[in-house]
Amino acid sequence: MEQGKELAGRVALVTGASRNIGRAIALALAGAGAAVIVNTRQARAAAESVVREIEAAGGTALPVLADVTDEAAVAAMVDKAVKGFGRLDIVVNNAATRPAQKIEETTLADFRAVVALILEAPFLCVRAALPHLKRSDGAAIVSIGGMTGHVGGSDRAHVAAGKSGLVGLTKAFARELAPFGITANCVVPGLVDTARGPMPSAHAALPSLLGRLGRADEIAAMVRYLSGPAARFVTGQAIHVNGGAYMP
Repeated sequence: MEQGKELAGRVALVTGASRNIGRAIALALAGAGAAVIVNTRQARAAAESVVREIEAAGGTALPVLADVTDEAAVAAMVDKAVKGFGRLDIVVNNAATRPAQKIEETTLADFRAVVALILEAPFLCVRAALPHLKRSDGAAIVSIGGMTGHVGGSDRAHVAAGKSGLVGLTKAFARELAPFGITANCVVPGLVDTARGPMPSAHAALPSLLGRLGRADEIAAMVRYLSGPAARFVTGQAIHVNGGAYMP
């Protein structure tokens, strides 16, 4: 195996991969040798830009537009991935939304829409990918959590509920899928320097001990590790990458 290409021959699906942390994850996995499905709901131009970055660096990628809260769209995305690359070994559940809404201003539809993207979409993606993951000799599921799911936060009850539930879902995946050699972990970023809305109160109250924001590539590096052969004994974990802002 070429040095630094520990994921050569693998195929990875990264949801919400057109920008920010998702883009960094797609680039990191491609850099490790994986062929990457770059998913976005509607940002076609941005997803195609990520694919071009990967190809310019000598990698392989495919942009796929799909709403990951739509069961049929997820099934079609997984089918396209397998038809395009012949297999699927890694699922990274990154797609999310983080609107700021006070509880009394959050409708039930608002709450359900956020939880659907943060929590239901990973279930749909893993379930659709599972027949292919079971055929892999080193399959990995990595979901991107949120510090708000561990410490709470004003104006983000729906986000906190979804991210907290994602940790439980990860543990359920880990237990049920361990007999097939499939690992499942959750990476929990602190505040990362990306294009996003206002800082969540949870992050403001718990600043990084290192005195800076995190970088998207630092989150991606942890995802790369958990997706690779060196992490085959790591499963069922919520791994915090936050500069010491929160230490469970």
